[in-house]
Amino acid sequence: MAGPVSTHWQTLTPHQAVTLLESSPQGLSTREVERRQQIYGLNELQEGATRRPLAILWDQFKNIMLLMLIAVALVSLVLDLQEGGFPKDAIAIFAIVLLNGGLGYLQESKAEKALAALKNMTSPRVRVLRQEREQEIDAKELVPGDIVLLEAGVQVPADGRLLNAANLQIREAALTGEAEAVMKQPEAKLPEEAALGDRVNLVFQGTEVLQGRGTVLITQTGMQTELGRIATMIQSVVVEPTPLQQRMAQLGNVLVTGSLVLVALVVAVGLFRTGDLSLFDELLEVSLSMAVAVVPEGLPAVITVTLALGTQRMVRRHALIRKLPAVETLGSVTTICSDKTGTLTQNKMVVQRVQTLDAQYDVTGEGYAPEGRILAHGQAVDIEATPGLEMLLMASAFCNDATLHRSGSVWTILGDPTEGALLALAGKGGFYANKLNLSCDRIDEIPFSSERKRMSVVIRPCEDGTCPVDEAVMFTKGSPELVLEQCQSVQTAAGVEPLTPARRDQILAHNNDLAAGGLRVLGLAMKPLNALPVKDLAAEEAALTWLGLVGMLDAPRPEVRAAVQACRRAGIRPVMITGDHQLTAQAIANDLGIAQPGDTILTGRDLTHLSAAELEATVPHVSVYARVAPEHKLRIVQALQKQGEFVAMTGDGVNDAPALKQADIGIAMGITGTDVSKEASDMLLLDDNFTTIVAATEEGRVVYDNIRRFIKYILGSNIGEVLTIAAAPLIGLGGVPLSPLQILWMNLVTDGVPALALAMEPGEPNVMQRPPNNPRESIFARGLGSYMVRVGILLAILAIALMGWAYQHTHAAGYPRDPATWKTLVFTTLCLAQMGHALAARSDTRLTVQMSPLSNPFIWVAVLLTTALQILLIYVPPLREFFGLYFLSGMELAICFGFSALLFIWLEGEKLFIQFALKRQRS
Repeated sequence: MAGPVSTHWQTLTPHQAVTLLESSPQGLSTREVERRQQIYGLNELQEGATRRPLAILWDQFKNIMLLMLIAVALVSLVLDLQEGGFPKDAIAIFAIVLLNGGLGYLQESKAEKALAALKNMTSPRVRVLRQEREQEIDAKELVPGDIVLLEAGVQVPADGRLLNAANLQIREAALTGEAEAVMKQPEAKLPEEAALGDRVNLVFQGTEVLQGRGTVLITQTGMQTELGRIATMIQSVVVEPTPLQQRMAQLGNVLVTGSLVLVALVVAVGLFRTGDLSLFDELLEVSLSMAVAVVPEGLPAVITVTLALGTQRMVRRHALIRKLPAVETLGSVTTICSDKTGTLTQNKMVVQRVQTLDAQYDVTGEGYAPEGRILAHGQAVDIEATPGLEMLLMASAFCNDATLHRSGSVWTILGDPTEGALLALAGKGGFYANKLNLSCDRIDEIPFSSERKRMSVVIRPCEDGTCPVDEAVMFTKGSPELVLEQCQSVQTAAGVEPLTPARRDQILAHNNDLAAGGLRVLGLAMKPLNALPVKDLAAEEAALTWLGLVGMLDAPRPEVRAAVQACRRAGIRPVMITGDHQLTAQAIANDLGIAQPGDTILTGRDLTHLSAAELEATVPHVSVYARVAPEHKLRIVQALQKQGEFVAMTGDGVNDAPALKQADIGIAMGITGTDVSKEASDMLLLDDNFTTIVAATEEGRVVYDNIRRFIKYILGSNIGEVLTIAAAPLIGLGGVPLSPLQILWMNLVTDGVPALALAMEPGEPNVMQRPPNNPRESIFARGLGSYMVRVGILLAILAIALMGWAYQHTHAAGYPRDPATWKTLVFTTLCLAQMGHALAARSDTRLTVQMSPLSNPFIWVAVLLTTALQILLIYVPPLREFFGLYFLSGMELAICFGFSALLFIWLEGEKLFIQFALKRQRS
């Protein structure tokens, strides 16, 4: 049921919220809880209707090509039973139908688990106040107005307004996309338009309490929570067929329509020429063979195997495909919408700049490794000769609760990322915290809190004389403005001097400059202590000496810049969508080349005021979105799709799931991603790296090229088969040249095996220097349709010519074997001709001799293996009898090889002509 009327709870004081919900700080009565449960229902996420497995299986047999094969099998079964024969053709066709239906079912039967993963984020048990008593209940029994007690380690069970809190820190990254824990402030009163990540007086279902404790008034439960809104968005997304699925549907319609027209034509012309209705059964057999020939029975299996091979290649490039059709779909991507943290950046805070009163220093290095240089005007700084910088580096190491750990060449932190960045900075200046802690004692501290926004420690040198300070010192770090308020002096190159108003303004200007560059800025200060112990440390936290500013950033991954350039060369536009602040997003985007200085940046607040039409008109011109909410991400993807873009969307949080499902390709983070985002996605990044998306896109283009390659090979051969079968009664030959069983052999083996080998072709050198594949183009586009028709007609001409000669040859007086041997000659020639076609189909312009056999050895293995199998069919008696074939003499087999080679020679001749024409055009 619906929850309370939607209210901007962040705008209310705790007292106003309690009054509005007619609750009490002592909790609800049992009777009131029961009444509200009748109104609001249980605090749980509700699933929409899903397809049952049987419905998915039934849908597979609605495919138009499978329906035609089922009809052919039924007619063939009736004819065989009428003649008293064993219905092997019907059984074989039914087996193919079941195989293809099973393949389709396996691909589609993986039910959507995004909502199930979302449900796992809800807390099972919760502590509440009811009737002035503390109780532990199932979280699903919560109602709006309940008073819930939170403590470190628990999940928030529903959305609520904080009544009070003590150092309450909650990790909301899964919901808002922000990596840092949020310090909650129950006394805050916020505007209506405050972004989700800025609502510091609210808590949200599914987030995790890291530290502290608090009391919460439950305001929304079940589907009315932020998590419930995400579940509603996931359920509302309509999944469209992929480009490959649309193309296969189009292909089926064309083939079946063409086949039915040709069948009707053959039957009508045959009856008209003879006027003998007794030939109807014979013409019906011809029609059945044509219907089987036109359907590429092996194509679904070949496509499935090709996509599976593509997934294996992608895994080697750190991309895991969850849904097979996504492999090919990647080749059509025109826009990549990427999150910032961890994908474009390292998800590691790194100090970029240090600013003292007198100088600015640049800091090199990556990640948390204490390896790099501190530079002034491009030159390395002598730390010992720069007292102000030296003292700032010591403050960074001492005023710190994090620790650095090294495993091989990899440095990691235990603790806050900001403090980890300060430790790395100190290490680059030669001050290693682990060594400092052995030579100096921390004897007192004031921890960081949301009210003070700073931290102070007192350091005393040990007796061994190795400590870099020779007296007790207080070091302070925190918000630059608040630390500066506690300072009366400043460290300069000349020593400690008074902090004049002009110098204070200068420091604040430096702070604004660093913040405008997208850096997170901390201020550091110190104060010598004359007497220990300090009775009132908070009182001593005054009259400090200002040391300087430290600006840090979640630094871009170094390899992403090249990947962004590769995207642009490939006609793909990268877009950043982040929950982070606008200035930070702009700095990263400019650095990576995603945006240029001065480009428009939209925030979540801007998006809220744009209509759907206005957003659609705006998205082509915007490459950076900051401070966005879940519904904003979904709207951005939908607006891009309305503009004809084919969108890949990355995400790791729960809030990303609706947009991941809406996108043409949803890409979840394999390392930092939540289960919800992974289940809603089509692909996982095993290394959470933007570069991997570009690599996977390249593989997607190669896969689509290979699919087109083997489709033109298979269907060109099928058209030749159909025309050959149709020609037999029209030119007056008795009987059908190919039985349904023989056609199935051709379509599954002599077509299927080489087609699988064609799927192993490596990518063309220019695969990422051309525009994306048009997702809306026909399967027959860019000359593929004309190629199939041309090759099919050519193959049919060769087969019909051989058929005419073979019929005369086997019906001549004195022929030693069965006159029906002409059918085996036709069957063998068609099969062998497909081997030459497979070799020629590797490239449209390069001759077979111009391509290295080692670039795709599988094609040569496939051709030799299939040729050997074809010969076994003719000369192994049980196989020959089962397939209804006849023995061929050596001369007859040689003639089959000769006729089949003519197709290969013709196709290679076409390439020579193309090469000659291109050479003349260049000259």
